[in-house]
Amino acid sequence: MPNQPYDHTTRQGIHPVSWADFHGICKALARAASRFHPQVVLAVGRGGYYPGTLIAHVLQAELYPVRLSRRVDDVVRYARPRWLVEPPALVEGCRVLVVDEICSSGETLTMVAGKAASLGAVEVRSAVLYAHTWGASVPDYIGIITDALLLNPWDREVLREGHFCFHPEYVQALAEQRMAPNPSLLIQATPIELAKGR
Repeated sequence: MPNQPYDHTTRQGIHPVSWADFHGICKALARAASRFHPQVVLAVGRGGYYPGTLIAHVLQAELYPVRLSRRVDDVVRYARPRWLVEPPALVEGCRVLVVDEICSSGETLTMVAGKAASLGAVEVRSAVLYAHTWGASVPDYIGIITDALLLNPWDREVLREGHFCFHPEYVQALAEQRMAPNPSLLIQATPIELAKGR
């Protein structure tokens, strides 16, 4: 798999997620996970940092980032996730909620949960914004189950030569579905003039 992008041919249509959708999913996940009373949230980076941070704030739980990735410089390089930042020993004796963006194979969630358990977490559960049908059995809490190509609000655009444009991976994924990026899918943000540092 080195240097190969993810296979998006299994996706069925697209599902753009707005910031309001994101917030609503996180609130629903937090409500469900609150019954578990997590003391620590392990946010799996990069995509899981967004929901992990919000859910930790809402639940007033401690937050620690972890990082596993198949990517280097935003390009898929490895067949299996590799540890970059492991959970802290502080999870010992705690109820831990692992939060990630999406579950496909479940491998990342399983690795993080296993590491937290090996460090002495008393119970570990997991939550994701989304899961594909083939990965839905792994997380304890799922916002949306879909096999559509999900367009996140935080990584839909990249800055290239001073201009914001569609993320190249999304462009390729849309092309695999015989679709072109539509400007209406970009995030409609309020233009801001910096107070300092222009």
